[in-house]
Amino acid sequence: MNFIEINNVNKTFFKNTNREHHALKNINLKINRGDFITIVGGNGAGKSTLLNALSGNFLVDSGKIFINNIDVSLMSEHKRAKYISRVFQNPLYGTAPRMTVCENMALAYRRGEKRGLKLGVTEENKKYFTEQLSSLNLGLENRLHTEIGLLSGGQRQAISLLMATIKNPDLLLLDEHTAALDPKTQKIIMDITDKKIKDKNITALMITHNIQDALKYGNRLIVLNQGEIIKDFNKEEKEVLTRNDIYNILDEL
Repeated sequence: MNFIEINNVNKTFFKNTNREHHALKNINLKINRGDFITIVGGNGAGKSTLLNALSGNFLVDSGKIFINNIDVSLMSEHKRAKYISRVFQNPLYGTAPRMTVCENMALAYRRGEKRGLKLGVTEENKKYFTEQLSSLNLGLENRLHTEIGLLSGGQRQAISLLMATIKNPDLLLLDEHTAALDPKTQKIIMDITDKKIKDKNITALMITHNIQDALKYGNRLIVLNQGEIIKDFNKEEKEVLTRNDIYNILDEL
C-alpha cells in the first residue's frame, strides 16, 4: 500500500434537493511518502473539498482514506489532527490571536497529545521555539511573547506554517496559503514552505491559483475538474510543462 491512499471517494452535498452537488466523484489517488503535489483547477473543481475530505472536515459518502496503512475514513477531524496539519488561505485561521506566539507554538507542539488545563511552556520549549522562529529569517525570534494577532498577515502565515510542520505531520495540507498575501510576501512564504517540506521530507498537497507556483514547486501536479482528477503529472512530465500547457488544459474544461 502507498503511504496515503484515497480509494473511490465520493461526496455529495445537499442530497435530494435542487442544490444537490456531487463535489467529489470516484476520487482515486495514491501518494508516496515525500510527495509534494500541487493542485490546480477552476472554481468549484473540488480542490478545497478534497482537502476537507482528507482532514476530516466531513465524512465522505463512500470510499476509503488510508494514511500510513491506517483507515481514517470514519475518524473525526480532531483525531486526524494527530496525522494531518493544515495551513489555510486566511492568515487569521489556524492561530489564536489573543495568545502569544510562544503559546500558539506550544499548542502546535502538543498536537495529538493529551493536554491538561495548564499550557505549561518550559524554558526548553522557549529555546526550541526561538530556534525555529530564527530559521524563518523574519526577525520573529524577537516576538516570542507578542500576541499573534498583532503581527502582519505574512508573519502570521509564516508562523502558521512553522506550527503546521513542527511535529512532522504525516500529511501537510496547504489550502491556497499564499493567496491573501502581496507578491513579495507570497514568494517569502513559498520559499519557506519549500524548504520546510524538503528538509523534513514532508508529504504535502498544495492548492494554488498561481500556475507558476504549481509548476515550480513539488514533484507532481494534479488538475481537478468538477470533482474529478483529470490529469496527474509525474515529476518528469511536470518538468516539461509550461504555463500555456496548463492554461490550455483549463480552457478546454
